[in-house]
Amino acid sequence: MQLVPSAPAKRPQFFVAVGASGVAGLHDLRDLLEALPADLPAVLMIVLHRPSNRISHLQQVLARRSALPVVIPQEAEGYRAGICYIGEPAAHLSLAERSRVHLIGGAHDRYRNRTVDLLFESVAAHAGRWGIGVVLRGSLSDGAKGLASLHLAGGATMVLGSGQGAASGMPRNATEYDGPIDFIGSVQEIADEIVRRVRKRQPVEPVTLA
Repeated sequence: MQLVPSAPAKRPQFFVAVGASGVAGLHDLRDLLEALPADLPAVLMIVLHRPSNRISHLQQVLARRSALPVVIPQEAEGYRAGICYIGEPAAHLSLAERSRVHLIGGAHDRYRNRTVDLLFESVAAHAGRWGIGVVLRGSLSDGAKGLASLHLAGGATMVLGSGQGAASGMPRNATEYDGPIDFIGSVQEIADEIVRRVRKRQPVEPVTLA
């Protein structure tokens, strides 16, 4: 009997989840996308707080500065590396099993100002050590809890530094919430660190809990 060699196991891919809010956060997102290369070997997932009852032009705004395609996916679609994904104002982006898209219904602002946590917690659950969470500028504390969950799952955590106009709001709350932040820097420095990590193709070392 002739043995048929098995197909090589598919290597895990990185999921980079980024959260921001407000005009300042939008500027950060645009700068980050401009700094990331077109051949980024990772899935990029972006959440920006938006009212659920208004038409959004976020896709077009981000695409003007992004070397990566900016896509609004469909439910259960498979995520692909080298693409930037965003949700709709009332259909919030998250990661499901087997690297699939899950859009969480958020009509009537059901998850207003909690959508970054939703994304980060899904990446923690389904990507673990292959997840990277990034908090950019925005008010309030969205992202802090989700970033802590990602840290506990073994993923990497990054926050915009206070010297970059982020002395309060989301970056500060994420930094002070629970657990250390792996990297703090400018938008350009964060972009460089994302590229460095994903091109090494090595996940974050497992976290040992006391």
